Amino acid sequence: MSKKNAKNVVVIGTQWGDEGKGKIVDWLTDHAQGVVRFQGGHNAGHTLVIGGVKTALQLIPSGIMRPGVACYIGNGVVVSVPDVLREIDKLEKVGVEVASRLKVSDAAPVILPYHSALDLAREAKRGEAKIGTTGKGIGPAYEDKVARRAIRIADLLNETRFAEKLAENLDYHNFVLEHYLKAPKVDYQKTLDDALAYVPRLRPMVTDVSSALYAAHKAGANLLFEGAQGSLLDVDHGTYPFVTSSNCVAGNAAAGAGVGPNMLHYIMGITKAYTTRVGSGPFPSELPTDAGVGHHLAQVGHEFGTVTGRARRCGWFDAALLRRSVQINGVTGMCLTKLDVLDGLETLKLCTGYTIDGVAVDIFPSGAEEAARCVPVYEEMPGWTDSTVGAKSLAALPATARAYIKRIEELVGVPVDMVSTGPDREETIVLRHPFE
Repeated sequence: MSKKNAKNVVVIGTQWGDEGKGKIVDWLTDHAQGVVRFQGGHNAGHTLVIGGVKTALQLIPSGIMRPGVACYIGNGVVVSVPDVLREIDKLEKVGVEVASRLKVSDAAPVILPYHSALDLAREAKRGEAKIGTTGKGIGPAYEDKVARRAIRIADLLNETRFAEKLAENLDYHNFVLEHYLKAPKVDYQKTLDDALAYVPRLRPMVTDVSSALYAAHKAGANLLFEGAQGSLLDVDHGTYPFVTSSNCVAGNAAAGAGVGPNMLHYIMGITKAYTTRVGSGPFPSELPTDAGVGHHLAQVGHEFGTVTGRARRCGWFDAALLRRSVQINGVTGMCLTKLDVLDGLETLKLCTGYTIDGVAVDIFPSGAEEAARCVPVYEEMPGWTDSTVGAKSLAALPATARAYIKRIEELVGVPVDMVSTGPDREETIVLRHPFE
């Protein structure tokens, strides 16, 4: 690859996560030399199906399934070291070489046992008002980062510094656990010993990821930045407080990987052909999943969380929600996923906007309270009975499916550059390749 035509692509979810980013990242890495995770932790799952074999990843970038592709965990990710090592073991057991290809930022904050203890104890205390966290300590780890008390990967590699910081942090967090949350304390010595036991395996993978990415870019490498969760779960731009603890929008690829914004050339918005959400929070186009179309979407779409196994809430495609996502991400083109799940539905509905207290609104509100008052406005379109599974070209789709895609483009104002017609890597229609 010559230096002048190196191109970098950011892949983000445009809804509430679970849009099918992992498959598309894996598919795109045939044109990339490096794949970067820039936010989130092991709370988000990526499911890949390659040659009929299913692989579920959490922290390791989806590019790991392509031999020779370098994978990076950026400074914006909160890292559970035992979970990374377990994931490496699982992949290497099935013949995927990981350790020599994975680089972890020395500036990434570490998730430790007290983070998950805080997460679970807080959620229990909230009772009915719970947020729906995965309980893996992601939020508390980001809190420590912002409060400037985080233990970073670089600290973990320095035993004396780590021991001092851990003692200081546990004094603080154990006080909160014991006296406010009425939960058991976390043991200092066990936490110290367990963490230090991981260091020999971790050390060779630790690097200055920002510098590594800059050097790769200068050498002409194509880089792919892989977002986790979805834009409407972003801590600033999502349905706050029903959000994750990191910035999921495309702009955070720069801050969370340590690159300049001018290194982000194409923003691909992964968009499900309908809408899903896990956990609490407003969802204007939601359908009941015990019968009818909602049941069809949940069952045919296998809408259960990769990490938690929780059933996802399902609803019609929401164009107003996509407009918000396009606005906050600067989406260049969309990849429409799970089109095949709509096969067999006689009539389809698209949410084109809302009314709030009788007033028309054409974009998803920026706050959860207002979003909860949205009444969806629908447009109906005919569905299709022919199977779209595995279609490799637009011409192979039923005319009504093509009309559905075109209408989404019109309503959202962004082209559909790719369509996914099944879970396998090869079940993909490409209209414009993001790397070309």
